[in-house]
Amino acid sequence: MEIIYKRDNSYSTDDVRELFLSVDWISGKYPERLKRALDNCETVITAWAGDKLVGLINVIDDGELTAYIHYLCVNPEYQGLGIGGELLKQIREKYRDYLYIIVIAENENLIEYYKKNGFEHISGRFVLEVQNG
Repeated sequence: MEIIYKRDNSYSTDDVRELFLSVDWISGKYPERLKRALDNCETVITAWAGDKLVGLINVIDDGELTAYIHYLCVNPEYQGLGIGGELLKQIREKYRDYLYIIVIAENENLIEYYKKNGFEHISGRFVLEVQNG
């Protein structure tokens, strides 16, 4: 199966809803807002198997020093095929001149996954959030 990577916003509201719900992310319950949010990001790279959106990464950056990976998701039916690694590779290449590319891992397994893909776990740093609604 060939996976095609795109750097445009050819994804639809239904595409992102299906992808995000496949990984049980709450954002998928708000597909119109999710699509608008993605369309406003500096970088979105998508992975396609035919006409099916199977993976996506998006980055918010400051234009000079720091890029933040916001979402990296791959439909579970397509995990283990190197799609996430390829999306990360493309982001690392695009932002190679930045001082930092930052990602927040939400569980221990993801820490290991990102480390395997060249990221370093920084102990002593803490993530804080406030949830609205």
